[in-house]
Amino acid sequence: MSTTLTSASPPEAPTLPMPEKPAGRNPMAAHPALWLFPVPALVLYVTFFVIPTIQGVIYSVTDWDGFSPTAQFVGLDNFVTIFTSDDLFRNALSNNIKFMLVVVVFQTIFSLVLAVFLSKNSKSSVALRSVFFFPTILSSVSVAFIWKFVYDPNFGLINSVLEAVGLGRFQSAFLGNDNQAIYWVALTQVWFHVGQMMIIFIAGLQQIPQELYESAETDGASRWQQFRHITLPMVAPATAIVMAYTTVQSFKAFDLILGLGGNPPKSSLDILSTRIYSGFANSQFGYAAAESLVFMALIAAITWIQRRAVKASNPDA
Repeated sequence: MSTTLTSASPPEAPTLPMPEKPAGRNPMAAHPALWLFPVPALVLYVTFFVIPTIQGVIYSVTDWDGFSPTAQFVGLDNFVTIFTSDDLFRNALSNNIKFMLVVVVFQTIFSLVLAVFLSKNSKSSVALRSVFFFPTILSSVSVAFIWKFVYDPNFGLINSVLEAVGLGRFQSAFLGNDNQAIYWVALTQVWFHVGQMMIIFIAGLQQIPQELYESAETDGASRWQQFRHITLPMVAPATAIVMAYTTVQSFKAFDLILGLGGNPPKSSLDILSTRIYSGFANSQFGYAAAESLVFMALIAAITWIQRRAVKASNPDA
């Protein structure tokens, strides 16, 4: 008589119930001290933005000179003067619009082209990114002195090179030419910040799925068609950021203008920020405050228009 032995399976370990997380628990309620973390930033924001903005609005309807203990209320007279009879403000506005258009168009185009060619993370691309980004870390005063030498009509780099290669007839006075001066400063601004905008575009390009390009190439799309129908729409959010930031830069090119054009700059180089500065320097605080509000509203309006234009061209932006 044979006996068959079977090995008994080990008993299963009892399953412990998992503790349930309390539904809808608010960490701020559990730790009220977390509300204190935004306080320093909020204090700085209120101190250096909210309060000065309110003060600027108040001063803009007065004739305060910046020193007197009292100021006379003038209502909207400062704004009426700005829009009707201030030729200096209109000249500065015209120069600033020219400056902005050149900078926004060429800086956006050049930075996108550089980003397209340097978007790969190869050693050569990384090295070239550093080269193009380098001017961004310089101060505006340093850039102004470098380009002041480049533009010097007597011993500057450009005119010296033109003379050396027998093209002296193309020499220019550059900043001394009132019809061209603002455009030469705009060229300096493009050189100054094109590397910074390139980095933004590279970040946008690297987010594009490579499968899109592979599918387009399989369908026989050319490089230009891929760029037009894939790259441009996909980098629209980055384009909106670049254009908005470049617009603000164009209106804030205060130190670059003073470095290249002197203080105060001549009328052909006067932009809104230098015009407002001149108002404060001449103790016209009330009038300069009104100019500042117009300045701020103008930047906001242009940025909004740019954003709407980008969104209209690409609804997903």
